[in-house]
Amino acid sequence: MGQRLEQYTLKRPSEVLLISVAADGQTDEVAIFKGFSSSLMNPTSFDPDVPILPDNVKILSIDRLQSPYNPNDPRYIEKGISWEDFQQVLASVGL
Repeated sequence: MGQRLEQYTLKRPSEVLLISVAADGQTDEVAIFKGFSSSLMNPTSFDPDVPILPDNVKILSIDRLQSPYNPNDPRYIEKGISWEDFQQVLASVGL
């Protein structure tokens, strides 16, 4: 799941994905841009091979934003997309 989202941002470098997730009773916000994921609420490993999104993660919502991302002035393309709906977006770019 995480790799597909990272691949999407490589195909759409003008977009940033903000993902709201829940895993192991904790929530997190993850930003994905140009193939790299970073937690906005928890420490992120320096090793890019360590996945940010664990296998048991539940995606609560996905926001598509124009890059560059500015948390003080986010420019939303689409907001509050479910994982089920975003899979159609992924399919449209061959993922």
